[in-house]
Amino acid sequence: MAVIILTIGAVIFLSHFLSLLFKKTNIPDVLLLMGLGLLLGPVLGWVDGSDFGKIGPIIATIALVVILFEGGTSLQLSTMRSAIATTGAFALACFLVTALIVIACGMYFLQLALLPAAMLGIILAGTSSAVVIPMVSSLRMGEKAGTVMVLESALTDVLCIVGVVALLHIHAEGNVEAGKLMGNVLSSLIFAAVIGILGGLGWLLILGKVRDFPNTLSSTIAYAFIVYGLTEFLGFSGAIAAMTLGITLTNFGEMGLKRFKPFSQNVEALTEFDRAFYREAVFLLKTYFFVYLGVSMQFHGWTPVYVALGMMGLTFASRIFLTRTMLSGDDFSGRDKALASMLAPKGLAAAVLAAVPLQYGVPGAAVIRDTTYMVVLVSICICAALVMAYSLKPVRAMYSAMLGK
Repeated sequence: MAVIILTIGAVIFLSHFLSLLFKKTNIPDVLLLMGLGLLLGPVLGWVDGSDFGKIGPIIATIALVVILFEGGTSLQLSTMRSAIATTGAFALACFLVTALIVIACGMYFLQLALLPAAMLGIILAGTSSAVVIPMVSSLRMGEKAGTVMVLESALTDVLCIVGVVALLHIHAEGNVEAGKLMGNVLSSLIFAAVIGILGGLGWLLILGKVRDFPNTLSSTIAYAFIVYGLTEFLGFSGAIAAMTLGITLTNFGEMGLKRFKPFSQNVEALTEFDRAFYREAVFLLKTYFFVYLGVSMQFHGWTPVYVALGMMGLTFASRIFLTRTMLSGDDFSGRDKALASMLAPKGLAAAVLAAVPLQYGVPGAAVIRDTTYMVVLVSICICAALVMAYSLKPVRAMYSAMLGK
């Protein structure tokens, strides 16, 4: 027990150093934390993912909720209005292109049938909120570009989940209705956003009273867990609800709510001290999440490694074209576009969904799981390497040529 406590303390102190290193050298702390997990787990065998039991996935989900909520508090409604159309088109285009690349590679290199290959494609088509949101903050991207990246990661998580559920329905019953699928996606997004907004309005009305009680600094995060859990229980996207809750608590003034009597007085928004506390919570949970992800990685031969490299190489190349085509205008600097083309890592949603086909007896499910785990690692490595390399003048010149000045 003493060794475990000592290790936890050492990792937290190390993560502070890694965050500083990221700011100084552009070496992403998420990559080094994941590398530490790989060292402790698959390489040295000191820790195994099963050692965490049920608490491991639970704390990983808690980390995702807090990261999404804190990310929502940093978004401005005025910027979101101007970015929402761009975000929707860009997220959908990147999602579809990535899915098609992975499906083709899965069928050709992994010898998967169409349905399992499609599941693999949908699982890996999104970007990871847990990776993207902290990196957007650390990289200090432009406001609109950062908003597009954050919203893309949240939207594609929903598309991944709904898409996999639809494909499992096809596996079980042999068909799925396109209209019903589209309805599920829209309802998951719209109703989750409504729940998040209503939850935010309710919390604004009682936040001032809650502050009168002792030890309530974490009460807003606890409330975010309630909103997330309730939304998931109702069958909608808890991730969208958590982010929308954060947006509402920060932007209630821009939403015109102060014109209504209940919100015209005695409404306390989040203070800077609150936000500093949330950032600290994100830091601690992010540290745990990426070390846990590294520990949980599984290796079964070199084929998944080669396939993962091919899939992600094509994905990042296609993202350069999509970024140049769809992220144009004065709101996106050359640096913003370059970083946007690099931010395509996979993470928690993919890792969780990878185990689902195995539970339903899908042919090739073990291949889907092993390939997904490897792609998560490879995609984060590529993303981190590109971000680091961008500080070099020849790399900046290359991206300037590919993306347009």
